Amino acid sequence: MERREGSLMNYGMVNRVLGNLLMFEAAALLPSLGISFFYGQHDFNAFLMTIVLILTFGYAMSKLPVRSKRIKTKEAITIVTMGWIVVSAFGALPFVLSGALPNYVDAFFETVSGLTTTGATVIDDIEVLPYGILFWRSLLHWLGGMGILVLALAIMPTLGVGAFQIFKAESPGPISDKLVPKMKDTAKILYIAYLGITVIETLLLMVGGMNLYEALIHTFGTVGTGGFSTRNASIAAFNSRYIYTVITFFMVASGVNFALYYELYRGRIGNIFKNIEFKVYISIFLAISTLMSISLLGYYDSIIDAIQHGFFQVASIMTTTGYATADFDLWPNFSKALLFFVMFIGGSAGSTGGSIKVIRLVILYKLVKREFVKLMHPRAVVPVELNGKMLSSDVIANITGFFFLYVLLFISGTLFISIEGVDFVSAASASAASLGNIGPGFGRLGPTQTYAFLSSPSKIVLSVLMLFGRLELFTIFLLFTPNHWRKD
Repeated sequence: MERREGSLMNYGMVNRVLGNLLMFEAAALLPSLGISFFYGQHDFNAFLMTIVLILTFGYAMSKLPVRSKRIKTKEAITIVTMGWIVVSAFGALPFVLSGALPNYVDAFFETVSGLTTTGATVIDDIEVLPYGILFWRSLLHWLGGMGILVLALAIMPTLGVGAFQIFKAESPGPISDKLVPKMKDTAKILYIAYLGITVIETLLLMVGGMNLYEALIHTFGTVGTGGFSTRNASIAAFNSRYIYTVITFFMVASGVNFALYYELYRGRIGNIFKNIEFKVYISIFLAISTLMSISLLGYYDSIIDAIQHGFFQVASIMTTTGYATADFDLWPNFSKALLFFVMFIGGSAGSTGGSIKVIRLVILYKLVKREFVKLMHPRAVVPVELNGKMLSSDVIANITGFFFLYVLLFISGTLFISIEGVDFVSAASASAASLGNIGPGFGRLGPTQTYAFLSSPSKIVLSVLMLFGRLELFTIFLLFTPNHWRKD
């Protein structure tokens, strides 16, 4: 009987973790409440009502009876997927209650975009929004960048059992490894690095002339690779080479696997430069940025301007941040083609960047190379290795399956958006930018445009694509398979 009960979905534990996650979200709303109170703006009541509502639901869910404290793979998948949906659903309330976005679909879209670090917006004039709303909008980037459940894992004892299953289900990348034996300690290490980078960039932006409020918001958008700004013109509004350079550096740094910062802390620098994904990531960034700068030499009068904007925009799109120093939709076609290409590359596994990820492209390249070798030598046994380790058939199957699903979702999203008469360039870039968690696209969705003109059904579809992209496809797909809900 015990074995039979153990094979059932542990709904009690799922509800308890989700309830605690909601209470964690309520705590995350407190800084925005404080900012609203400090500036005496009308969004204070919206945050207060949201916090009370979330605490009520969260506390009630956390007190539901639990049959077992064990969290298996199926519970972890359910917790992660439902956790992101529930946090987004409640996180949209301040936008609605404050009147910033009275339409709930728009508010949900904006919240999902923030939490998944996409940075797509439906707000035409963000500079008129209250400070508290702008802060919450950008704080969502920071919370979702490394993973809201990974952050909760670092500080909430409720997730102690089965924590690695949750970590694997939420972490970006095909391979999730512990840095140290205890999963909770691994989460703490990752967030210490994350917090350290956040503090350093904030201070450097303040040196460049930003006040603490704007420095924090743009740091959240950078290290979370989200891209929300306080200005309609994004980073271009500051017109500062220093700020451009600082943000470029930290966008690239945030696209690196955060586990490598632990190697740096331990003094094992050689391991960083031996890491194949890191080497390919930096090589692609430098190569594409150089090509971009060359292509812009005829567009800008100054070589420095061409290099500055070229490197910044490649870093922004490749790491899926979405900040802009110029309207790149007006750039030469070759420049735009390069940006569209890097939309599908993304950052490293274990980073805050989205899209396909460099490590998957490296392994796909090795698979293609292996097939060529086997054509020449049919009897040869050619293992696929990464950083000196042979990859299992499960990992290879995961990556090929991921690539197929990614392309399928991109095509499906493009076709759906096209139904309402949106031109192909805009529809394709909307699908790619949402699925890759990038934000701005081309055509009607360029860096100076918003997603406001789209219908509610299209916004819902794009919100779903954002969640698919952030949770690496399989986590959500598995939730909708019949076997997920059956007994083991």
